Amino acid sequence: MKTSVRLRFALACGVVFVLVGAVLLVAVSFVVRQSLEPRDGLRRPEFITVAGKRYVPPPTDAYALKMFYSSGQSDAYYVAQQRVAQVRRVYQRDTVKNVLTVGGLGLLAAGGLATAAGWRVAGWVIRPVRSMTASVRQVAQSHDLAERIAHDGPQDEIKELADVIDGVLGRLARSYDGQRRFIANASHELRTPLTINRTLVDVAVRRPDATEDVRRLGESLLVVNTRHERLIDALLALSEGERTVLERRPFDLADVVEHVLDLAAEEAGDSEVTVHRLLDPAPTAGEAVLVERLAQNLVENAIRHNHPGGEVWVSTRQRADRVELVVANTGLPVPPYEIETIFEPFRRLHGDRLRSDRGSGLGLSIVRVVAEAHGGDVTASPREEGGLTIAVELPRERL
Repeated sequence: MKTSVRLRFALACGVVFVLVGAVLLVAVSFVVRQSLEPRDGLRRPEFITVAGKRYVPPPTDAYALKMFYSSGQSDAYYVAQQRVAQVRRVYQRDTVKNVLTVGGLGLLAAGGLATAAGWRVAGWVIRPVRSMTASVRQVAQSHDLAERIAHDGPQDEIKELADVIDGVLGRLARSYDGQRRFIANASHELRTPLTINRTLVDVAVRRPDATEDVRRLGESLLVVNTRHERLIDALLALSEGERTVLERRPFDLADVVEHVLDLAAEEAGDSEVTVHRLLDPAPTAGEAVLVERLAQNLVENAIRHNHPGGEVWVSTRQRADRVELVVANTGLPVPPYEIETIFEPFRRLHGDRLRSDRGSGLGLSIVRVVAEAHGGDVTASPREEGGLTIAVELPRERL
């Protein structure tokens, strides 16, 4: 069971107060007990009354004391002395008991008051921390990393912590901006020459005087160029997906998957693969573009790693606090020990690195990083008939 800092501080105040009060109560009871002990040097009474009779106390002189005990008063005085001692012991015991009982009850009540006071004081002390937490949460839920806590208070530990967090946010903002610029520049620098190459090859192939060998070479170069474009897009998507999604917008996963299936219908028809869809509403939140790339990679992977006449089953559903996308396909049998390796970058099943139409080996890696960036998870399991079943779980969002 987790307890808050405020509760722990209040309990600590109450416990410390009770412990210190218990030590003081024991000390007071000891002092009271000592004060009830008979003291030497006190003024001797002239008479002692026992059973309505007055007796002279024994003298202090040795000779007189001997004569006193030789008289008939010694027995009566002894009895009186024993009774006085018994009364004193009873009084002493009752007094100390009352001190401990009343003091203990008062100590428990005061301990409760100390705990309540500690609760109030702790709330006052951690109030700046709550303000800092709200500011950091607001920054975490937005793309604006330029916001700062800017705690206005005395130069204490809380002010120092707020300044440190502001410094970390500043470094994160610079890193995030640098990453965005790098991705934009890399996308432009990598795609531009490939686009130029594709245009030049296409023009050369379409020339009327192009020979058959030139056309076959051009078609092969276009296939290689297309594969490089896919690889660059996959690398950029992988880099983009590794960032935690900060701005979460609600959308229906079923709508995204349906759009992806419509786009993949032509490829499925060319590959002679039948796609079955069962799309129930599945509300979630995040960046719909990244989730669309996730679904696209799963569907394309299921179509391309299949055989003519094969089938693909795509379904979405919602549960208590999660939504689920399941993509299953027929195909070659997958050994259980290769299940985890298929999510690693540039890993392909059955060692297929030659066929460019089956992708770059980054599809499932992108699926995993996008799912984790949205707070979800991906699992895969082999089908007994061949092929795979891949399930993606994302947090549910009430639309």
